Amino acid sequence: MRRTLIRYKAKPELADKNAELIAAVFAELKSAKPVGVRYLSVRLEDDSFIHFVETEAEDGSSALPKLASFQAFQNGIRDRCAEPPLVKGARIVGNYRMLETE
Repeated sequence: MRRTLIRYKAKPELADKNAELIAAVFAELKSAKPVGVRYLSVRLEDDSFIHFVETEAEDGSSALPKLASFQAFQNGIRDRCAEPPLVKGARIVGNYRMLETE
């Protein structure tokens, strides 16, 4: 299993658009129900976004990048950002009823 945390700050004038694109990804995930991927996204008050992705495959491969909505979200992401995405591997240190774990 691989867990990844992505953080970036959207330009204020594009933060709502970014959130709409993310919502479309979750709508497609709900419809497609891909196996082996779990995904959480939050928007902070300062228009920073945090994405937490968990994939069953150790190499991080998942169905997420294959979704049309995710490809639309990725298209132009750097143009929507005031601070570019920072991608880091993550380990859960503590979890209380928030995430399913082994």
